[in-house]
Amino acid sequence: MNSEVTKPRRTALAGLLENGQGVIVFAQMEQEGIEKFVQDNNFLYLTGLSIPDAVFCLFKIKDQIQEMLFIQRGIPEQEVWNGKKMTREEAQKIAGIQDVAYLDEFYDRISYLCPQLDLIWSNVGNLIINRPPSYATFILQPVRRTFPELTIKNFNILIAPMRSVKSEWELKQLQTAIDLTGQGFIDVLQQARAGMMEYELEAILYYRMQRNGVQQWGFAPIIATGINATTLHYKQNNCQIAENDIVLLDIGASYQNYSADVTRCFPVAGKFSLRQRQVYEEVLNVQKEIIAMIKPGVGMMQLNEKTNELIQEALLRLNLITEREQFRRYYMHSISHHLGMDTHDLGARDSILTPGNVITVEPGIYIPEESLGIRIEDDILVTETGNINLCKDIPKEADELEKIRMAAIK
Repeated sequence: MNSEVTKPRRTALAGLLENGQGVIVFAQMEQEGIEKFVQDNNFLYLTGLSIPDAVFCLFKIKDQIQEMLFIQRGIPEQEVWNGKKMTREEAQKIAGIQDVAYLDEFYDRISYLCPQLDLIWSNVGNLIINRPPSYATFILQPVRRTFPELTIKNFNILIAPMRSVKSEWELKQLQTAIDLTGQGFIDVLQQARAGMMEYELEAILYYRMQRNGVQQWGFAPIIATGINATTLHYKQNNCQIAENDIVLLDIGASYQNYSADVTRCFPVAGKFSLRQRQVYEEVLNVQKEIIAMIKPGVGMMQLNEKTNELIQEALLRLNLITEREQFRRYYMHSISHHLGMDTHDLGARDSILTPGNVITVEPGIYIPEESLGIRIEDDILVTETGNINLCKDIPKEADELEKIRMAAIK
């Protein structure tokens, strides 16, 4: 991600500001110990910089746009331990921002600008009474105290419409993440065996990612066998896989901070049992019908309502319920969310679809008393005329899954 990608974003962001408004976006803090650094997505989106403890500022004052960047100073005694810091010149080249200063100059610089501002947008997050404030909220406390008339709002509100419409460059990153995730799933289909542990399948997936230069998940992977698949956000991944189980994998590689989100299920034995296949086909048919509805102008709530209706009909056919209103026993979540730099990306759950949106479609049926959970999830691009399934090359037809499995376990 370089200035050719990020500069147009900053220009578009500046166009959203009124006079007397500013943006202050903080990078992720330095990670303690040996944890891998993962950048704040809004900061990365606007600068392309994967450095900690930096600040990006954009102000509109008297019809003039000012942008500046604050980075850490390189201190030789510390760099021996943690490596060289990015120089001002390096930051200028990568981000395309000319006004680059150091963090210890931040308060002095913005003190001259704040009296000319009415509103600051910042990545303060959602404030929750019984939790500590965010890093951004903490750093901006002196601004609140010194300029009490200055309003500070959550930057996500401003940036969401931009981030929810993906550029061609962004779609390439997403497609790469999805393709690598799909290759990992094929690896699991071919290598999984009864008696293995769920975390062994996770290791197979992660190996595929690492071999292709991807070092992080978009989210904690769900590798759930048997009854574990009926827990929606199961994360332990520490149970043994039985011969007659269905394994559910909800997985997504993160490539250039763009996250795939794919769910697939397969029979360990190679063939679905009659009941397993009945449930699987019902879920797959619901998913196909919902995907067919996706086009500009369709509301995500409309997709959700239709899913509920289809799931109710499926559960009645499966003899799991006798009344439609009982369907929440076996289907608890919604059908979709926006996808991008965050797995649950910026974009309202009740939004109206526009070209460039990427959303998930993930119906499921979860039957604890049968130790059976089925969810099938694809990532769908909304186009001018309809949609494109970005996961079309990842097997999901029951016959295809069985064919791959049977060839693998012979």
